[in-house]
Order: sequence, then C-alpha cells, then structure tokens
Amino acid sequence: MLPTPITLQKIYSARNHIAGIAQRTPLIPSLPLSKLLEAEVFLKLENYQVTGSFKVRGAANKIHNLSDHEKQNGVLTVSSGNHGRAVSYVCQKNGYKAVIVLAETVPQHKREAILELGAEVVVHGSTADEAMVFAEHLRREKKLTMVHPFDDPLVIAGQGTIGLEIIEDYPQVDTIIGPLSGGGLMGGIAFALKAINPQIQTFGVSMEKGAAMVESLKAGKIVDVVEESTLADALAGGLNRDNCFSFPIVQQNIDSTLLVSENEIAEAMTFCLEKHHMVVEGGAAVGVAALFTKKIKPIGKHIVVIISGANANLSTLLRVAQKSYPYQEKSIFFNEEDGQ
Repeated sequence: MLPTPITLQKIYSARNHIAGIAQRTPLIPSLPLSKLLEAEVFLKLENYQVTGSFKVRGAANKIHNLSDHEKQNGVLTVSSGNHGRAVSYVCQKNGYKAVIVLAETVPQHKREAILELGAEVVVHGSTADEAMVFAEHLRREKKLTMVHPFDDPLVIAGQGTIGLEIIEDYPQVDTIIGPLSGGGLMGGIAFALKAINPQIQTFGVSMEKGAAMVESLKAGKIVDVVEESTLADALAGGLNRDNCFSFPIVQQNIDSTLLVSENEIAEAMTFCLEKHHMVVEGGAAVGVAALFTKKIKPIGKHIVVIISGANANLSTLLRVAQKSYPYQEKSIFFNEEDGQ
C-alpha cells in the first residue's frame, strides 16, 4: 500500500481551518428508507451548506493553506459548477481573485451562481477534461494558483471533515453510502471513518453514464470515459491521467461501488422532495437511489447516506417532480393510488 498524503490529524486540522466558512450540517433520520431496509438510515445534509454543496469544505481548506502571495495573486479552478461556486464564495469572503473555468456543458444556473459571487468565469471546451487542459494554460499564463476540484490532499482533507461529524453524531454508524466521481468527497470521508473504525463499510455510487472513477477502479488504472448528458451532471468528467491523490485514496478506502440509472436518480430526487421536502440535485441523489435498488450487500443496520448538494436546475427538478421524466414502470415509494 502506498503512503498517503492524508492523515486523520490533517482532517482535524482542516476542521479548524474551515470553521466560520463551512457549516456543520445536520444528520437526520429517513423513516421511509429505514422502513424499506429494516435498518436505521440517516441522511447527512451537505445540501444545506451555504453554497449548496459539500465543496465549500475542501475549497476553504485549500485556500486557507495558501501563502499570502498566492492568495493575493488569485486562484483558479475548473469545475462542473459546485466546486467553482465554493471557490468563488471563499474568495469573495476574503477579497481574493477567482477565475473559474467551466465546460460548455455546465448548466446555466450554475454559471450564474458563480458570477453572482464576483468570480471571473471562462467557458471553454465541450468536456470537463478539455476545460482542465485550458485551465492549466491559464494558470501558467496568469500565474494563478490551482484549487483542484478533487485531486489535492488539502481539498480531500476538507471533505473528510464530513466523516468526523458523522461519527461524532452517530458513533454506531456501520455503513456509509455517497456519490463517487473524482473521489475527493468519498475518499476523504472513507479515510476519516476507517482511520477511526476500520470496520465501517464504504460504498461509492455513480451514474451509469460516464462513471470515470468506477471504470478506473475496475481497470486498476486511470481510464478515459465518454462524457454523456446525465441528471448527475455534478459527477461528470474524467480523473486526469496525472491523478496522484484521489484515485489511490479511493482504491484503499472504498469497499465497493455501484451504478444507478437515470430513472433511479430521478426517483431519488422526487423521494427527497416529497418525503423530506428537500431540493437535491441528481449527483447528490445517487446514494438514495442505490438504496432503492437494494444492490448494496451486505448492508449494515446503521446507515448514513451523503446528500452532497442542492444545486438542481429548476426546470429539471419540476420535470422530475411532475413525473414527466421517464420512470421505470414500478416505483418503490410512489404509485397512482396515493396520488403522488
């Protein structure tokens, strides 16, 4: 096993560094999911963060640790939306310059949210990988500091603070389920929890379309995938061939992965809206979708699902909520008889 640049102490330090910027988020019970699985199921609500997603944790920790020169010169990142918003928010609060590179596929509402925070937005490339290549060009040209969306030890440590909160609020937790894309989120959470209790099971969930991390784990190395349109747009994009941190951390700390369909993601978004009165974007709903499928085996009796973000496009959310999205014929929670 390769040495890791992440330690539990660094995650505790990250919690101190991000205090006052990232919030400690609620952990709430889900009675419908608990009944379905005959277990205790809790939801960790990162959709309640001020920027609408967990990304503010990693961004705040990374930027806190920059030198004064780097902070004053400005930072840059590439994003599918949520990370860019988080970096923009942290920089706005501290008076730093932020340049956010977005692929053409990033939804308009996520672009607008970043602009509202005063960042410079550059749209380039038809995929996240193309946007990353261009961002590296800008970094060298403008001498900005990169705040990588996932492949950075400080970013991963920031996301790992979620794990500390979970085990403090729910010490009996035995199963963690959450979205898996670049690996910063689930890599950080899984590392923190397994450092405290190695027996905790960790499951990473991706969409069926273009799941770069899942395919790379299967191959044992970074592989390219074709980016496709998906409700889980926050999980889209590749891992970068020069990935140094998030991929090995996920390899060492995620016990199993699974994929969910677009229909299952849509049903999970609707479930969160109707049963918990919460807006949850597609990429954040994949953990809930995984529980619908009952593909997670063996599953424990004390389960936490990470709800990673709330930044759903309004028109998409309405279309999903009105059942105009193509559902599977049978739904676990909704049927014609209950009028939902």
